[in-house]
Amino acid sequence: MATATATATATATATATATAGGSVKSFSISRQWQARIGYTILIAVIAYLVVLPMIRLQMLAFEDGGAGYRTQYGRYDVAEAIWTTIALALGSLVIAMVLGTVLAFAASRLPEKLGWLRIVPILPIVMPAVANIVGWAFLLSPGPGYLNVILRKLPWWSGTDTGPIDVYTIPWIVILTGFGLTSFVYLFVSAGMQNISSEHLEAAQVSGSSTVGIFFKIVLPLLRPSLIYGGGIALLLGLGQFTGPLLLGQNSGVKVLTTEMYRRVSESPSDFAAAAAAGSPLIIFGLVLVLVQKVLLGNQTRFVTHGGKAFASSTGRATWATATVVIFSMFALVIPLIGLIIVSLTPYWSGSLSWGLLTLDNFRELWSTNAIIESVVTSVLTSLGAVIICIPIGYALANLLVRGRRFKILSLLADLMTALPLGIPAVIFGVGFLLTYTEPPFILYGTRTVIILVYIVLMLPFATRMQMTAMLALGNTYNEASATSGASPFVTTLRIMLPLMRPTILSAVALMFILLTHEFAASLLVRASTTQVMGTLLFDMWQNGSYPMVAAMALLMTAVTTIGVAIAMLVGGRNVLSKL
Repeated sequence: MATATATATATATATATATAGGSVKSFSISRQWQARIGYTILIAVIAYLVVLPMIRLQMLAFEDGGAGYRTQYGRYDVAEAIWTTIALALGSLVIAMVLGTVLAFAASRLPEKLGWLRIVPILPIVMPAVANIVGWAFLLSPGPGYLNVILRKLPWWSGTDTGPIDVYTIPWIVILTGFGLTSFVYLFVSAGMQNISSEHLEAAQVSGSSTVGIFFKIVLPLLRPSLIYGGGIALLLGLGQFTGPLLLGQNSGVKVLTTEMYRRVSESPSDFAAAAAAGSPLIIFGLVLVLVQKVLLGNQTRFVTHGGKAFASSTGRATWATATVVIFSMFALVIPLIGLIIVSLTPYWSGSLSWGLLTLDNFRELWSTNAIIESVVTSVLTSLGAVIICIPIGYALANLLVRGRRFKILSLLADLMTALPLGIPAVIFGVGFLLTYTEPPFILYGTRTVIILVYIVLMLPFATRMQMTAMLALGNTYNEASATSGASPFVTTLRIMLPLMRPTILSAVALMFILLTHEFAASLLVRASTTQVMGTLLFDMWQNGSYPMVAAMALLMTAVTTIGVAIAMLVGGRNVLSKL
């Protein structure tokens, strides 16, 4: 009895103590607030990387009563640079839209046994733009260009020492830029083509419509969202073109706004204010175009076609479709590669060729030059580093855009900031990063870190949009089922979402690696003499007139990119490129 009383007393005392202690509640943060804080920190970091360099540039342009604008737009030839920029953008847009749309329709009409040809229009993306440009320069230069030499043997142009084609003129810069943008338009249009039900096409065929009639009356109206988005991207890329105008137009006096920015920063002393002023129209137009795209697309469900069968391959021979794809690949990929190969195997670039001149000395010099090996290592490491960082950031931003209805303001900010690098040319970010990271608090100029940072900014739209598309396709079912079973968001991501999104993620990795190993505009501005990537070193060789080494370096860049894509295809399957 005494024992029971003592036990009861002890229990009462313990309860009282527990109650007293329980009056101090433990501090905990709900999952919603954890997500809100995490997204806020992420948006702040993205704003620092994306928005701050743009703000600093514009503040500099407006200093001293807008001295930067007076310096840039008070020049006599500024109108010519603006009109050339517009002509380059619109001309290349028309070429890319026509070729890209026709190629996408031709690819959809290929017989099943030739289905592998659908990947061919994408392959020019694997070839660096700088390599493509110099390849055509070796072929169409007025004097020693190999195709010009052949054309001068024809009776129409015999007896002349130059021409008939001058690749260093505006029309040819526009044509080559349009060819370069065609693959991007093809990606968007072919993706939209897959969403068109074949029942619409079969009904048109039964009613007696020709292939041309089906294309204009059925296919084009249903492709409106893809055409608007693809056309917008092509126009933005055309406005921000830098490689072609710089390499081909520098010696012939062709100027665009992007090359004006580079010239202002490269001159001594550097004029960042004038460079910022030169880029202002591109920034404004990029932002306006992104908003116009959203308005024009509106409710995209208007363009969804419902039917039991997807866009089916042609059962006939479709000779025209096969010929269209093959001819494009010849001009966009094979012919410039031939030009590079010929020059890389000769000791000097001239219009005459003989078997006795062919040599591998240029490739031997590639492998024996430490600066070249270092540039390859830097390109690969910075590209991989940026991709590794971009994928999780893109996943988090995509998750916020798709499922962040509770965080409307954060979602709006994320949507805007991930669209900015797509609407603003890379050269502007290069100038902004050069200005921002040559001063405290972070002096990173001349390091691989600043290259990685600018690469991250440039790839944010691709990492975010591609993963967001995959999330939208998967819906909320998997997340809701996982949450019901008690799994945390981290476990759901690791065990469910990432395995399901693996093909899309690998496609994003492949695309970003391709774009970054090719990157030239921003790299040229943030690089230092001791920290070069492949594209900037190739440009230095071009400036020095080392043309055989330029050709060999261009082929090396293409080989590095091809190896990276091959690895992605081995890991993710042969359809990695087709999912771009």
